[in-house]
Amino acid sequence: MSTPRSVALERLAYTLAAPVLAVAPNLYPDSPVNQVVQLAGAAGIGGWVLAAKSDETGAGRKILRWSPLVLAAAIDTAAGHTTGWGPYGLDAVLAAAWATAGYLVMPFSRHARRRHRPALAAAPAPQLAPADVPQPVVTVVDDGADLLTRDVRRMWEQAGMPARTHVVKATRHPGMRHDMTLLLRASETGRPITGLSEALVAAPFGVPAHDVVLLDVAVQPGQQGGPGWLEARITPDANRRRRTEPTAQERWSDRVGGPKGGAPGSELVHRTRDDERGVTFYRAKMADSTDTPRIDLPKVCRGLGLPEDDSRIFVLTEGSEFLISVFDTPPLSPTFAATRDLLTPNAKTGMYVCGFSITGQPVHNFVFQHDKNAAKHGLVLGVTRGGKTQFFAVTMVAESNAGQIVWLSSCFKDEKTTTLGEYIDRQGISPIYMARQLRAAKALCQIRAEMPWGHDGKPHDYKPGDPRCPYKQLNVYADEFMTASQDPEYGEFIQADGDALTVMGLKYGIGFNPAGQSPFAHNGFSTEMKDNLRQNSRPVIFNMGSPGATRKAAEGTMENAYDVPTIPARYAPKEGSAIERAMAGEAEPENGVSTGGVAVVVLDNGRAVLMKALFVDFDTDLAHLFPSEINRLTDHEISELDKLGLWFDWSEPEPRPGEFWPEPDEDEDGDGKPRRGKGGAKRGSRRSEPKVTSARQALEAIKSLTDA
Repeated sequence: MSTPRSVALERLAYTLAAPVLAVAPNLYPDSPVNQVVQLAGAAGIGGWVLAAKSDETGAGRKILRWSPLVLAAAIDTAAGHTTGWGPYGLDAVLAAAWATAGYLVMPFSRHARRRHRPALAAAPAPQLAPADVPQPVVTVVDDGADLLTRDVRRMWEQAGMPARTHVVKATRHPGMRHDMTLLLRASETGRPITGLSEALVAAPFGVPAHDVVLLDVAVQPGQQGGPGWLEARITPDANRRRRTEPTAQERWSDRVGGPKGGAPGSELVHRTRDDERGVTFYRAKMADSTDTPRIDLPKVCRGLGLPEDDSRIFVLTEGSEFLISVFDTPPLSPTFAATRDLLTPNAKTGMYVCGFSITGQPVHNFVFQHDKNAAKHGLVLGVTRGGKTQFFAVTMVAESNAGQIVWLSSCFKDEKTTTLGEYIDRQGISPIYMARQLRAAKALCQIRAEMPWGHDGKPHDYKPGDPRCPYKQLNVYADEFMTASQDPEYGEFIQADGDALTVMGLKYGIGFNPAGQSPFAHNGFSTEMKDNLRQNSRPVIFNMGSPGATRKAAEGTMENAYDVPTIPARYAPKEGSAIERAMAGEAEPENGVSTGGVAVVVLDNGRAVLMKALFVDFDTDLAHLFPSEINRLTDHEISELDKLGLWFDWSEPEPRPGEFWPEPDEDEDGDGKPRRGKGGAKRGSRRSEPKVTSARQALEAIKSLTDA
């Protein structure tokens, strides 16, 4: 490999200059040679400064180019200031080092030339440039395509065959001027179509990109498919019509079922209108049947252009499907009168009609659990004047018509409860009456457990509808149970006996029906009581004061928190715009109609349904609803209760000696009078506290303390 001439000359210059640098300063200190070397070094330093200050690239290359001159001046200066050749011949050593360094690094000096050729030794062998191979021209065979397809192909070729695709066929949509579907395939056989976008398809035809949809082509008989094929739908006319006059399905897809809609991922099955009932139904389902509907009803209403009226628009969910009902007038505003036929239970199933749902369907309740072969409990919740006592009348009529016994107690005097007392076995007012009622019902469980049946002389569990059963089902009602269970004197007895009755009463034909304004433990409903009531009844929740409180109470009675319908405060259809009324200074419309009697019913499968309970008119005689004779306990049951001191007039205002608290021999004064606990009782006595045998009972006992 030969050395370039420039490199050889540069090496020769360094070799010849080295002796001059060593000898000239020592032999001829004032020689012009030394001055030339010093001037060259000064020029090199000036080159360094200019290279460092320059903003252009290549400063390092310039500094390297000026380095030999600066170093030569430095060596010349050092040699002139040393005595003789310096210690150990330093002048000769420095000059030899300078020549050696220049000999080795001299190829770098070629950086002074910007477009130099690489060194011959390092340059690769010249290669012949490949000749340009012309791209094969795709020859499209005339396949007898129609005029539209040929025109589209010409426009497609003028656009440069986007994504190297070929138009196989163009089909115009019926009744449309510009809408068409293009069948595309890759120009090269076996190559997938890549890089094709809606904008590339829209550009040749002058339409917006959002009017183009790209779809995969499925393999069909007589037609290929797969990644090498694609279908492009160009629909500017249809989209223009869809934006101005959409169909029900199109409106749902665009405004409701989209990712930002009120029911994302859903599809409208059909929209139907029932003119007779004045209701429009929107039935929809999830596109993926495994998804659960997530419905924002106000957002759905805005998407469909419907008024956001919670008294006329309701949603019903079932699995992956749901139904939105839009009524012309509030469907639960009419009054559904109670009749003897509706409140006469089926002899086999024990089912009767207790109200009607928003869709006009009858809602059933039961007087006994036919499938469990047991009695039933009941749970009714709601604020004052919400409809609890009205619903009591409905259920009591049905139970009486089924031949069952009814007891009713309440904390406060009420016209309706007093009226009901004329048609049932026993009725009374005050916490002490409720405590006596529950204590008698609890004792009756043991009495019935030992009652022999006539066919074999042995005791058996209660079997509803069995004519051999020697006793009738007893239904114990406790109105305002929450308030009574917090009574300072008798609350602990009411709560303890209520808990026991819910646990042991069903197998002996005794059901417990408390009513109150909260289903939670801190308000008297222990966990055991709530669980037993929920599993053995259909809880009915009237208006709890607010939609949130109603939903919370309903969820507290359900195993799973399904969507709970909303009960509005009043039926007040929205009229006009609140914004326009505010700007005009106009008054808001009237409140509307009360929602009394509207309740949420939790059915057996945990689904919550909105209904309007039957109406019992207490201003009329109720004899046409109740049976002619009142159902009562058997003589044997009354006799056994009397032996226990539990059968008497429970309305007596004061407790009998030893009825609730043990009688001491004598009190502090020695007069022998009974002593009561606090809360109106004499001090110093001890109540018969319930035994605590578990952590749960201990927790309930702690919660019952007034100073906890």
